[in-house]
Amino acid sequence: MIQVQNLTKTYAGFTAVDDVSFTCRPGAVTGFLGPNGAGKSTTMRIMTGLTPASVGQALIDGVDYRDIPNPGTQVGVLLDASAQHAGRTGREILTLSALTMGLPSSRVDEMLELVSLSDTESRRRVKNYSLGMRQRLGIANALLGDPKVLILDEPANGLDPAGIHWMRSLLRHYADRGGTVLLSSHLLHEIEIIADEIIVIGHGKIVAQGTKDELMHRARGGADSTFVHSVDDEQLQKALVGAGQQPTAVQGGLQVAVGAEQVGQAALAAGVALVELRPAGGAGLEDMFLELTSATQREKTITEGGVA
Repeated sequence: MIQVQNLTKTYAGFTAVDDVSFTCRPGAVTGFLGPNGAGKSTTMRIMTGLTPASVGQALIDGVDYRDIPNPGTQVGVLLDASAQHAGRTGREILTLSALTMGLPSSRVDEMLELVSLSDTESRRRVKNYSLGMRQRLGIANALLGDPKVLILDEPANGLDPAGIHWMRSLLRHYADRGGTVLLSSHLLHEIEIIADEIIVIGHGKIVAQGTKDELMHRARGGADSTFVHSVDDEQLQKALVGAGQQPTAVQGGLQVAVGAEQVGQAALAAGVALVELRPAGGAGLEDMFLELTSATQREKTITEGGVA
């Protein structure tokens, strides 16, 4: 379990993290979202003992990271895949970590196989690795000591679609076995798929936290929202309007602020065959994120009339 309590970090009058508190529980993947400069990386650096807090504390199973004996066997960390010795081979990096943690050399081969780095690739110097290969090596290093907690900052950065799917499955399996995962990512779709709970930070403050379903429900104003696609969306839209609904055209179909059952009944009454009917998840997560962090976004929203 990760417990962050009233965490604050200031630099020469600038407050990077402002009274942040949250808990990441075992058996769950917690997504950590926020715009660039919101305080995510600073919070994670404090949690892993790299940056001292000005006020508050971050505890791993009730202990400060710096006080954990042989921390690599308790907490797996990947904060920057590029921060690895460029002149060493991937195998050498894992071997040195294994020696430091007192692990058998066989563990190195197990991790290389787990992250799909071949023997030939493992003997190449890291400076010749792609970003995706460095991410795989960093994940191998984080998992080397078979820790109970994982703290990962943008681990999907540089991975191709197959690699992202692999990482998602890996983290889901890890959490399902009772592990605690804190995952920072700017890939909202990936967070939507894998996260059980979500924390949103902006300007160093927590602006929302809860289960994914709770936050999505709140973002829709407490109402259900459904995505629907049919063989004739124009006719379906007329049917929904006739049923007192206000459908919105979105990419690939329509979004309606009612439950799927009501949408299905309207389609049945109009004789329109449905191709897809599901809760409106992905777009809702993006809308929620943009709404909650609107005051901290560098970019302005582009509308049909120009810049909003």
